[in-house]
Order: sequence, then structure tokens, then C-alpha cells
Amino acid sequence: MISQKSPINKHKYKKNKSIWSEKVKLLAKELHGEISLNNYNWHEFRGNKHRRSAELIMSAISQLINNGDEAEIEDLLNQAILWIKEETKDKGCKNH
Repeated sequence: MISQKSPINKHKYKKNKSIWSEKVKLLAKELHGEISLNNYNWHEFRGNKHRRSAELIMSAISQLINNGDEAEIEDLLNQAILWIKEETKDKGCKNH
């Protein structure tokens, strides 16, 4: 009997194998955490175009590294461009 390798298993291996090392994934996650706005710095940076665009770009990079949805990645990058061009602004808090 001739042994045949299943093409499904071969395809599954290639699909799960990432081009990004675990170190790259960890560094992206750490940088994303440092750049992202949170409850403590929201009011300080919510209108800062550089901070907001960097946050969106880093989110796109994180999605790209982790095989995210390409349409979502494109949307994040387009939003970052709008911030850089000052074509979007933060609407502020409803509570204030």
C-alpha cells in the first residue's frame, strides 16, 4: 500500500505557520498597549492628531501581524489618515 500525505494537513500547516516571530508579536502587543488611549490619558490625548493616528496605525499593524481582517486593517489606516489631515475630530464626552 502506498502512503499518501493528506493535502489538507499540508495546507493546514502552512496556514497556521506565521511569518512573524513570537518576539515580533509580543513587541507589537506591548507597543500597542503603550500607545493606546485609556481611562487615565483619554482627556489629555483625545484630540491630539499624532497620538490618535499613531494609535490607529499601531492597531492596524497589530491586526496585520495577527492575521486580522484586511478590510478592518484598511479602515484603521484610513481613519489614521483622517486624523493626520485633521479631517476628523474627537466629539468629546457626553458627560462634560
